[in-house]
Amino acid sequence: MKPIEWYNEPDNWEMKDDSSLSMFVTPNTDFWRKTHYGFTVDDGPFCYLRIGGEFEANAKITGQYKSRFDQMGLMVRIDEKNWIKTGVEFVNEKINLSAVVTHEKSDWSVIELRENPKSIWLKVLRIEDSIKIMYSLNNQQFPMMRLAYFPENTPVMVGMTAASPDGKGFQALFENFEVIHLPDSRRKKWLENNLD
Repeated sequence: MKPIEWYNEPDNWEMKDDSSLSMFVTPNTDFWRKTHYGFTVDDGPFCYLRIGGEFEANAKITGQYKSRFDQMGLMVRIDEKNWIKTGVEFVNEKINLSAVVTHEKSDWSVIELRENPKSIWLKVLRIEDSIKIMYSLNNQQFPMMRLAYFPENTPVMVGMTAASPDGKGFQALFENFEVIHLPDSRRKKWLENNLD
C-alpha cells in the first residue's frame, strides 16, 4: 500500500499491517459545510492515500460510539469544498448508515438500522463522474445506499475518517482497508449493471 498521510492527525492512533488503523477520535470535530446548520467545520481526523482514476475502496469499521453524531467511515476528497464521507453516524442511540455529499454545501442522507451491529463493511466505487456507496452487515451482500455525482478526471484523497461533534471522542477501529484501481473488465461489468 502507498504511504498514508494525515489531515487533522489525532493524538492517539496506531497502524498495523498497512490495513488496520485504530484511533481515539479527536473530541468536538466534524466535517460539514453550511446547509441547514449554517456553519462550516473541517477538522475531523482523516487518514488517506492519494489516487487518480477509477477505484474501489473497502473497509470494515467498528466503533465504541458514545455520543450523538459520533461517526466513522470512508472519505473521498478533492478539497474542503468537494468531498464525500460515508459510514456510521450514531444518533438517538441507534446506528445510522450515513452519507454526506458536499459540493460547496453539504447534504446528508441516513438509513436507521433496526439493530446496532458490532461492525459495518463499506465499499466505495469511483466510476467516471460518480461515486457508488455500498454497505454490508455480513461482508457478503452489499446493497447500494447512494449513487452521487463526483467530478471525474481529478486526483483525490481517499481513506478513513471519523469525528465526534458533540462528544469527548471514542475508540474507532478500521480493518481490511484497501484501495484498488479497477481493471477494465470490472469497470465494464459495473457500467453494464448500473446503466438504464
